[in-house]
Amino acid sequence: MGRESVRAAVVQMDVILGDLAGNHARALERLEAAAENGAEFIVFPECANSGYCFDSIEEAHPFAEPADGAALARFSQRCGELGVTGILGFLERDGGEVYNSAALAVPGKAPAVYRKTHLPTLGIDRFVNKGARLPVFEAPFGRVGILICYDVRFPEAARSIGLGGADVIAVPTNWPVGAESAPEFITRSRAWESRAYLTAANRVGVERGRRFIGRSQIASPGGEILCEAGGVEETILYADLDLSQARQKAIVHEPGEWELDITNDRRPELYGVLTR
Repeated sequence: MGRESVRAAVVQMDVILGDLAGNHARALERLEAAAENGAEFIVFPECANSGYCFDSIEEAHPFAEPADGAALARFSQRCGELGVTGILGFLERDGGEVYNSAALAVPGKAPAVYRKTHLPTLGIDRFVNKGARLPVFEAPFGRVGILICYDVRFPEAARSIGLGGADVIAVPTNWPVGAESAPEFITRSRAWESRAYLTAANRVGVERGRRFIGRSQIASPGGEILCEAGGVEETILYADLDLSQARQKAIVHEPGEWELDITNDRRPELYGVLTR
């Protein structure tokens, strides 16, 4: 079942397109800063190692890295040394295929990888391969699911992770101008629907003329925004998560008089259209 609480952090940072070494060094600096402030679970943005606005798969390919490559090994090693769990967005190269992925680094284990399953017509997502799974991972404090950016707009994806037992849904993201609906209401809706915490780490800055809106967030299982960053500054947000709230799926306002259980009150036999 895991622990009853964890101190979470989301890192809002700028990313320089194609600067693998510099981006990774800055991520490690922020990992250490968050750990020094007591964070045990630390989430970074989508494509934090590489940047996002590539114009072709050929251009992006030199900046894609294997899951067992040196960069993720360093990230995983540092997470182990600091005793923290980290999630880092990166472009993953697997043979001739490239994925928009996020690595989950847990102390004492090789990194686990989630591949973005829903791809918009935007940036590198125009050219990469789709992931094929919505896994839930074990972390020292509990269970974690990952959705990357556009994934969070699909309630079915978050619901699947919630039904898989996730205490926390981590969202490494690159929300640009035009994606304001995500921090305005989608994040809190997904947290409420799944009765899970949601930790969204967005980036800031401008890349090839496209500005990113920041507004990284941590939302509670009740749909409240516990903390939110501004739109332009690099920062780290922190929140102490009471995981017992994420493990209590029923909402009891008045015992026997007003109760909601959005897990056990589902009617899956009615939802076949969702899988067509």
